[in-house]
Amino acid sequence: MTLKYILFGFLLGLGPLIILHELGHYWVARLCGVKVRRFSIGMGRVVWSRRFGPDQTEWAVSMLPLGGYVKLVDSRDPSTAPLDAGEEAREFTRQNVWKRIAIIAAGPAVNFIVAIVLMAGLFMAGKEEPGTRLRAMQPDTPVYVAGVRGGDAVTAVNGQPVAAWGDLRWEVVRAVLDKRDAELTLRGAGGGSYRAVIPAAVMARLNPEGDVDVMKQLGMQMWRPRPTVDEVIPGGAAARAGLQKGDLAVAIDGKPVADAVDFIEAVRGAAGRTLQLDVLRGGQPLRLPITPERDPATGAGIVKLKVAQVPEMVTVKAGPVDAVAKGAQRAWDGSVTTLKMIGKMLTGEVSLKNVSGPITIAGAAGQAADAGFATYIEMLAFISLSLGVMNLLPIPVLDGGQLLYYSLEVLTGRPLSARVGEIAQIAGFGLMLMLMALAVFNDLVRLF
Repeated sequence: MTLKYILFGFLLGLGPLIILHELGHYWVARLCGVKVRRFSIGMGRVVWSRRFGPDQTEWAVSMLPLGGYVKLVDSRDPSTAPLDAGEEAREFTRQNVWKRIAIIAAGPAVNFIVAIVLMAGLFMAGKEEPGTRLRAMQPDTPVYVAGVRGGDAVTAVNGQPVAAWGDLRWEVVRAVLDKRDAELTLRGAGGGSYRAVIPAAVMARLNPEGDVDVMKQLGMQMWRPRPTVDEVIPGGAAARAGLQKGDLAVAIDGKPVADAVDFIEAVRGAAGRTLQLDVLRGGQPLRLPITPERDPATGAGIVKLKVAQVPEMVTVKAGPVDAVAKGAQRAWDGSVTTLKMIGKMLTGEVSLKNVSGPITIAGAAGQAADAGFATYIEMLAFISLSLGVMNLLPIPVLDGGQLLYYSLEVLTGRPLSARVGEIAQIAGFGLMLMLMALAVFNDLVRLF
């Protein structure tokens, strides 16, 4: 993650989503007749502002790019208290509780709507994704023990159809978080279908937040084509060995090579050691001795060639109605999964190292933009969804905390006492400071 990605992500990723969130509060406040004193992007000291509109709302940019806020005319805050009788009628706390709930809920609601719209747009446009066909796995892996074999494609997990690798991984992670069986429906490489079950006891032992992806922990990796040489870089070990474009690697030191992953792993572990590489050239077998060079940065072996390793791709596409339904379902599933992860952090089942702040989020958005338009839009949808979920947490200084107050008011018929609200705000502010400190610390650790 570089400074370029972080800045790019703030400008084209996190920033617009924060603006839309705050505009949600602004639009609904206006609809409910509440006057908006200030609309700010960023927190802290205002560095630029202008007044626009019939209410002369102050539109501002503040120093710290950690969020934003909308200041409503509110008698609880001396800086936003009504200035005259006209403003008193449009003061926030004078509105009925349902209007107040609508204004506070509007920000997260916009984030959810944005996520659904972006995902629906991707489904309607259609996007290329790796398919669910699996490469050969080791005999001691959970998925092999369950009866799955390389070359077969997963078509459903626990009854949920999966068309692409992202869908497959999503359903597997859900099963890991729920600590339940993962029942896989597969289409065999030779035709026909069958089922395989990875027991809940195995799923419960997996770590969804470790350095090794849960799919790899299970032994599930994407199928890739056989390792055909696409390009030989002059001056490298491959060129010296006599490899040519179009050569198909079939074995190294007598051990069969299934795909590019096998080939790369064998080379990386053999720096400075001569390997006997069996290839097919024009259908004819040929053995070439090749000695991988040592990469000065990593110490791994390199031979300076490019081999085909693009997985089998599928186009995921849906009509408008189905696309919106899929987008809504994905948003719901993502929200539930996020809440489960937060719950596991609180109980210590998942490390607090997973807490990310604006630096990591912006960097991820920037990298996604660099990877392609579809990847960027998918990342924006995920970030928007995360912003919506996080803002609904029942922490007093967040939207969720305010909604908790007003929900109690609906149930009891009277507002929360000023003293209780004051104590809750102080506690919530302290908790948010600790969370922000943790998030920024984790961001800096990842960055440096």
